[in-house]
Amino acid sequence: MSTRVLFLGGAGMIGSAAAAEAVARGIDLTVVTRTEPRRELPDEVRQLRGDVRDIDALTAIVGDDQYDSVVNWIGFSPQDLAGHPELFAARSAQYVFISTCSVYGRPVPQLPITESSPRRQPVFGYAKEKIECELLLEEAYREGALPLTIVRPFHTYDRTAIPILSGWTAIERMRAGLGTVVHGDGTSLWTLMHSSDFARAFVPLLGNGHAIGESVNVVSGDILTWDQIHLALATAAGVRNPTLVHRSSESIATEYPAWGEVLEHDFRHSMLFDTGKLKQLVPDFAPRVSLAQGAREIVEYHEADASRQRTNAELAAAFDRLIARP
Repeated sequence: MSTRVLFLGGAGMIGSAAAAEAVARGIDLTVVTRTEPRRELPDEVRQLRGDVRDIDALTAIVGDDQYDSVVNWIGFSPQDLAGHPELFAARSAQYVFISTCSVYGRPVPQLPITESSPRRQPVFGYAKEKIECELLLEEAYREGALPLTIVRPFHTYDRTAIPILSGWTAIERMRAGLGTVVHGDGTSLWTLMHSSDFARAFVPLLGNGHAIGESVNVVSGDILTWDQIHLALATAAGVRNPTLVHRSSESIATEYPAWGEVLEHDFRHSMLFDTGKLKQLVPDFAPRVSLAQGAREIVEYHEADASRQRTNAELAAAFDRLIARP
């Protein structure tokens, strides 16, 4: 008998990759989305329409069905989880909450980050509310019967997602021989994971009794500098010696305020992870997609359609001002 899994949402980048991996592994998968999924799902997936944040509508959709695992991809605030502990304690052997490694306090007191590293985010709204969600569900696990697993991805990408803040603007500037600004000195440490690798690490956690009561960082474990990430994209774009110009996060925020919060509370800090718990739970997992391969996929995807090659004139002008500074 195949494992029965319910995705609440999950038609985005990593959710659709996980759906494809789940079907490939023979899982009986149902996906509930409010509207037609943005990404194509395998034909084998049973698709239902409904608002998973409306507990009455969700209860009607679930009915008397029982699942080995329910995965909540779109819980972004405690209000989104209203009624979930009660409903799924009785309907599922596992409730998986998709959180984020952005919950860990910056700067991290000690590297590498483990699942027990301090969670703290008083400002950055997305991560702050994810912490609140985790705390609510952990209380339901401790005091009730909710069979909880918390999964924390970090910076996950695929061919559609350029994993730097400047996006295609940086590619165009590098090709034109113009400087591209990188925050700090370019040597702070970061971790990227291709969505297909995330899916191969994540799907074996579904229905895995050893994961109940655990939080798991689902990350590649690769250690990259921001210069390395930019250089990999440059190589994929056919640029051998791009001009990378380093400026402080504070200087960048002055010229381009839209980046201020994400640099201050996220990208400026080194982030690398201990993957010991993931290896215990999914011992045969190892990343397959290198950044070099992923960068080639990104460039090929964007070059296949000119409409995907969106640049930001305001950002480019800010880069020019930053580069002109002594």
